[in-house]
Amino acid sequence: MSSGTILLIGCIIILAAVAVIAVLMLSRGGSGFKFDIGGQAPRAAGGNDTSAETTFKSRFVGLGIFSGSVLGVLLARLWSMQVVSGDDYTRQAESNRTRTVTTAAPRGRILDRNGVELVTNRPSLTVCAMSDIADNTIELNVLSALLGIPSVAAKRRATDSTQSAQSARTVAVDATRSAVAFIQEHIDVFPDVNIETRTQRSYPQGEVAAQVLGYTGTVTQDQIDSSADANGGITYESGDTTGQAGVEFQYEELLQGVRGEQTVYVDVHGNVLDYSSSVPAESGSDIMLTIDLDIQKAAEEALVKQIKKRQDSGVKECTSGAAIVLDATNGEVLAMASAPLFRPEVFVGGISQDDWDVLSADDAGNPLMNKAVSGQYVAASTIKPLTTFAALDYGIATPDTTYDCTGWWTGFGDAYGKYCWNTKGHGYLNLRGGIVNSCDVVFYEVAKGFYNAGDKADGMQDTFKKWGLGSTTGIDLPSESAGRVPDAEWKWNYFSNWSDTDRQWNGGDYTNIAIGQGDIAVTPLQMACVYMGIANRGTIWRPHVLKSVVGRGDNGTVREYEPTVSISPEESSSNFDLVVSGLDGVVYEESESQSAHFTNMTQRVAGKTGSGEHGEYPTSWFCCFAPEDNPKYVVAVAVEKGGYGGSCALYVARDILGAIYNEPDTQTSEVQDTSR
Repeated sequence: MSSGTILLIGCIIILAAVAVIAVLMLSRGGSGFKFDIGGQAPRAAGGNDTSAETTFKSRFVGLGIFSGSVLGVLLARLWSMQVVSGDDYTRQAESNRTRTVTTAAPRGRILDRNGVELVTNRPSLTVCAMSDIADNTIELNVLSALLGIPSVAAKRRATDSTQSAQSARTVAVDATRSAVAFIQEHIDVFPDVNIETRTQRSYPQGEVAAQVLGYTGTVTQDQIDSSADANGGITYESGDTTGQAGVEFQYEELLQGVRGEQTVYVDVHGNVLDYSSSVPAESGSDIMLTIDLDIQKAAEEALVKQIKKRQDSGVKECTSGAAIVLDATNGEVLAMASAPLFRPEVFVGGISQDDWDVLSADDAGNPLMNKAVSGQYVAASTIKPLTTFAALDYGIATPDTTYDCTGWWTGFGDAYGKYCWNTKGHGYLNLRGGIVNSCDVVFYEVAKGFYNAGDKADGMQDTFKKWGLGSTTGIDLPSESAGRVPDAEWKWNYFSNWSDTDRQWNGGDYTNIAIGQGDIAVTPLQMACVYMGIANRGTIWRPHVLKSVVGRGDNGTVREYEPTVSISPEESSSNFDLVVSGLDGVVYEESESQSAHFTNMTQRVAGKTGSGEHGEYPTSWFCCFAPEDNPKYVVAVAVEKGGYGGSCALYVARDILGAIYNEPDTQTSEVQDTSR
């Protein structure tokens, strides 16, 4: 029984005694009559009798009533506290002597489509400290010197207020064994320090798929604050590890585990006296990606190989590029390579300043960007199939329309003449021939037709948008770029500091976007989806990297990703026949040196080269699909400053197809640079 309850009962007893005395004294008063000493006849004692005896009795009556009222109130209060609110006070008392200490949970693994580990966990020696260390200057300074961190940083981590007072705060992860041994051997010097074995991210495949997987890092204060406001979401504490990019960020709620809890008993000063119930930490869900490790490696190796080759030829500025492989039947991303590569493990436990300086240097090529989804480039000649669709859909040309390419085009007057990439000219070509030979003049004529088309003038841009350009694909990865399909309104608003005349949309703008040059901007992923749509004759699946999720718990519940159609641009069957035939001609008719790299394959390939004239050196493009008659794989490659499409990106795509079909490229001849 608490001291407060005893005191209350004592007060009630005293008041009860007072009330009893008052009643007894009143009862001794006898009859309500008295005799007059003077011997007269008896009379009633009521009325205005104000004798001392009567006044005294009246006061005792009042005291009795008052005491009884107080006694009733106290009894009611005692009933409320002991019976009605007893459970409440019991819980409050219990909470005053118990605390909940949380423990970190391992993150889920990330696997490729065949179950090969891409990201897993490894044990890590973690140095933790109680907040009391902040009051022990000697202990704090010795610990920080031993760990090689500033004492200010160690103090800040040890006194972080996002955890309970009884929780040990993370001061350093991946501590050296020598430091740990010293701490354990001199425990008297470090009474507030303990060593825990926790887990950190491990990347058994090294740099492979780094941009897709992303990386983890220590939770930021902004993320802690945001999680505190989350309704039912993950709540972070200082020192937690969280996804910062790629799949690690996209699927954080699946990969992040559930914290464990340990209930401890504490004294009035918060010191731990004993341990009570505990709930073990539960690791995050394992997720399986659509990535095929073998194809991913082949894509990265081919990309790096061609970039190095370009650098060796004297173009040191060529450092970046992207390559994508999609499953045309469901939108699965089988490979997504982005160069230059980086090692995700440099972020484990916090990236060093030296590593950050290397990754963020001006000539580093922005390795942290996934250029497949975030890089924006001019589409170059890879867009010509869409220009062909636009010309056919809006009646600008027919399959039989022919144009004479002399190498120099003056459709808007001599003052606005333009060269074809083949300055000698291609002669007369129809739309199919324009695709096969990548003839610029054919598509300049299409652009001129739209310029003079009146209410159909925006038909080319509308066709590009219908096929998904200018919009994100909806892939399940962060930081996807939407690209740009320029038109009159965009130009007027974008170049607001130009003169009104220069801001007007003109014929030159049409000719630029018709051949994928000028202000148009696309991502490699968008072009991969365009060619998936051509391969499927209209069906573009939403690209995705998640294949399935293995849920938490012993039952290992598996949830499969359900593919969905993103867009279905409609074209006539004859239009598709024309375009696919043209893409077949690019691979097998345009250049003998080019076709030699594909005739040594058992599967037939349809594709298109491209050379994006943007800056001093072109962006090299190649997009294709195979098998041509029953498409399964779509490959899109872009190499910044890589040169002509046939001399760089084409080789990357061919090496990827060689890995898929186990038919490496045995042709040693170089493709001529005229292959645009």
